[in-house]
Amino acid sequence: MGTGKRGLLAAAVTVVCAVSVLGAPGAAFASPNPPPTPAPSAGSSTPALPSTATNKDLEAVRTQLEALYHDAAVATDAYNAAEEAAQKQSAEIVELAKKIVAGQKKLDDLKDRAGAAARAQYRTGGLPDEAQLVLSDDPSEFLDGAGRVRQGQRATKGLIGQLTQVQQDLEQYSKDASAQWQKLEAGRKTKAAAQKKIEKQIAAAEKLESRLEKKEKERLEQLEAQVAQKAQTAWLDTGILKEIDSAASVQGKAAVRFATAQMGKPYVWGAEGPRSFDCSGLTSEAWKSAGRPIPRTSQEQWKQLPHVAVQDMRPGDLIIYFGDASHVAMYVGDGAIIHAPRPGRTVTLAGAGTMPILGVVRPDA
Repeated sequence: MGTGKRGLLAAAVTVVCAVSVLGAPGAAFASPNPPPTPAPSAGSSTPALPSTATNKDLEAVRTQLEALYHDAAVATDAYNAAEEAAQKQSAEIVELAKKIVAGQKKLDDLKDRAGAAARAQYRTGGLPDEAQLVLSDDPSEFLDGAGRVRQGQRATKGLIGQLTQVQQDLEQYSKDASAQWQKLEAGRKTKAAAQKKIEKQIAAAEKLESRLEKKEKERLEQLEAQVAQKAQTAWLDTGILKEIDSAASVQGKAAVRFATAQMGKPYVWGAEGPRSFDCSGLTSEAWKSAGRPIPRTSQEQWKQLPHVAVQDMRPGDLIIYFGDASHVAMYVGDGAIIHAPRPGRTVTLAGAGTMPILGVVRPDA
């Protein structure tokens, strides 16, 4: 095997192996429950709690927890988007590596054919076919030889053309692989930065919650439930349910069945099942199980899927929440959703109006 061939084969193998490292998914995460309005910055110091926290103190904690989990949700979407892009880029690099190997083999075959032609010419005294034809004394050989010369010229021209094309293809494959590699490396840095931010926000939230006594945690949960119930009641008081009466599609029913079967499983950012989910991991896997793959992140689901009016939504449709599309849930009917809320929570049912609705999308429109 020549040096050039060894180099390209080694490069192709290196690319495939490296892709498995750069493209490997990190820890799994997802999109939690962000706040309707910006709360204190995630990087700000946590509020000091007195020995016996008042309702006002707990409300401050609740507000800051929402801010922390919201920032984690935004970073999670960035992480998931980078992960999805890395998977596509990795697949493209692997395909390019395969093309490089196949192209190198074809190039070697063509070079062998060219070498065989050169050796044949050497055995005939090094004279080209045209010169041997002129020196022939036999008329029949002259006529036969003229045809062979024309065939040989065409074959030689075709061989040179193939050699040139294969070399050009290999150069282009190399450039394409290099470009995809650079994108993959940039995506790896994006993932790493997003993961760092997610872990920082969640750690801050956990630290804040850990400072509460057991009774204070119970009161905080009650406060969160009251806030959610108040928002849901206000949403229902608009009379919206009188307008929402569309029946689910066959695929929508299948997606709802999948989502409801995951109830009780923990929220883990970046997770797509089967043991845990983040918000968009749950909705994307539910629709994949229904035979309709959709984008992985809540932001891309909002950007790419057809929008429908809230009053026209039906079970299986996805409700996108908050102005930055950082959370998504599946509508299951009767004013309810199923979703993976945030770290520390499990897949559960909730009121569709408990969070600010950005809009509704329909995967099988």
